[in-house]
Amino acid sequence: MELKSLVNSFIVLLFLFFVVGIQNSVQGRLLSSVLKPHRNDAPAYARWLVSQNSWGVLNTISSDLGGAPFGNVVSFSDGLPNEGSGVPYFYLTTLDPTASNALKDQRSSLTISEYPLGTCGKRDPENPVCAKITLTGKVRCKLKYIHLVVLDNKSEEAKLAKSNLFSKHPEMKGWPKDHNFRFFKLEIEDIFMINWFGGPKPLTVEEYLHYKQNNLAFVQSDTI
Repeated sequence: MELKSLVNSFIVLLFLFFVVGIQNSVQGRLLSSVLKPHRNDAPAYARWLVSQNSWGVLNTISSDLGGAPFGNVVSFSDGLPNEGSGVPYFYLTTLDPTASNALKDQRSSLTISEYPLGTCGKRDPENPVCAKITLTGKVRCKLKYIHLVVLDNKSEEAKLAKSNLFSKHPEMKGWPKDHNFRFFKLEIEDIFMINWFGGPKPLTVEEYLHYKQNNLAFVQSDTI
C-alpha cells in the first residue's frame, strides 16, 4: 500500500513537471524577477520589454523579392536583463537572407511582443494590453530610418555585442565558424509601442535610450 502511494505521488509529480514544461515552452518566461513597469511609464516599459526578451521578428528589404519586406525570427540582446543599453545586437550569418539583405539595404524593423514572457495571462497576443514594440523603418515617408549596421568583428563595440549576445544566448558560442557570422546592431531612430488601449504611447528615441533602468516603477494591476 505504501509503495502504491509512492508510485502515485511520483506520477503526479511527473505530470506537474510536464504541464509546467509545456506552459513554459509556449508562453516563455521572464529573464529576471523584476516586475514590469506601469503602463503609463513608456520609457521604462519599452526598456523592460526589450531587456526581458531574447528574440523578435527582424524585417529587412529583399531585393530578391522585388523590394518586398522579408521577416525572420532572430535572437538578439541589448545586454543582461535590467542592465542593457536598449540597443539590440544580433549575431547573423550572411548565408541567411536577413543579413545579406541588410548588407544591401540597411532599412530594417524589429518587432518584439510581451507574449513570450508569459505576463499577458490568457490575453491574445494581438490584444493591446499584451504589449508590443516595433523599432521601425520607413513607413509612408513619415518616419525616419533605422539602420542595421554590421560591426567590425575586432572593434570594441563588437566585443560588447559578443558579450551581450553570448551571455543571453550561450549556444551561439558553438555556432559554425565557417558560416560567416557577423555582429550587427540596430541604430534606432523611431519607436512604436502599444501596451494599452488608445493607440501607441508617445516615446522618443532619446527618452528610450537615456532611461535609467534602476528607476523602474512597479506594475499596477491591468484591470479592464
